[in-house]
This record gives sequence, structure tokens and C-alpha cells, in this order.
Amino acid sequence: MKILMDTTYLLPSIGIAIKEIAKDAVLKLTAKGYGLFISEITLFELSAKGAKYVQDNLLLPERINLGIRSILHDDGIGKISGYDSKILLTAFSLRSLMTDFIDCLILSTALNRCEALLTEDQLIQDLKGNQKYLELQSAINPKFHIFSIKEIQNL
Repeated sequence: MKILMDTTYLLPSIGIAIKEIAKDAVLKLTAKGYGLFISEITLFELSAKGAKYVQDNLLLPERINLGIRSILHDDGIGKISGYDSKILLTAFSLRSLMTDFIDCLILSTALNRCEALLTEDQLIQDLKGNQKYLELQSAINPKFHIFSIKEIQNL
């Protein structure tokens, strides 16, 4: 299964720990044979989140740079551009359901290029019960799923 990972799962790569997610979560998914992907906008989001930590003197810029470079050069994580017409048009449609356009781009990339999105974002998780979203999903990728890390680990 092709899974697009939300930015949260890559934060440990730049030195930001997430309590709810095991450090080896991505490795476990790879071991299960899932194809892992990210939207290229995730690299921007990682940089922006890292910049906040640098500004607060919680991380060094070199740590952020090293993490992003390691993701860029990791052949086990596919990178998908979020700027083709279909992805952008879907993101514009999602904008009426979500306030964060970066999240719209990430979800749109997953909908158009993968079989699932892995996210802990509650607003995205809540879309699973939204009729307008379900109609859009059905038109684009009817077998698409939104999973949290706990849900996918139980598959």
C-alpha cells in the first residue's frame, strides 16, 4: 500500500520528539512493506517548524538542515510534488473544509497519488465523517483511507 505520511512522523528527523509516536514508527511501517511517501510541501513545513525551535534556542539550525537532508536522500521515502494541476485543484476544493492550506495540499497529494494518508491531525481525521469530503474522495479515489498510526499498526 502506498502511504503518504503527514509531517508529524518526520519531526523526529529534525530533532523534535512527539510523545504519542514511537521513534521507530516509520521503520516499522517500512518493515511491514508499505511504500512510504511525503508531499514536497512537508519539507517546507519541517523547515518552518524547525525555524520556530531555532528561534527559541531549542535546536541548532544544523540539526534541522541535517534532518531535512537525510529525508531528501532517503530512497525509502518517495517524494511527490504537490503542484500538478489535479493536486492543486483538489486542494482548492478541500480548502472549504479545512483552514490550513498546507494540510489541504498534503491531503490532496495523498488522495491523488496514494492509497492512504497517515496523520494524527484531528481535523483531517474528522473528515472521515464529512459528506462533502466523502463525495470528493469517492470521485477521486474511492478506496482511499485516512489512518492514524494506531489504526495502521492494527492492519
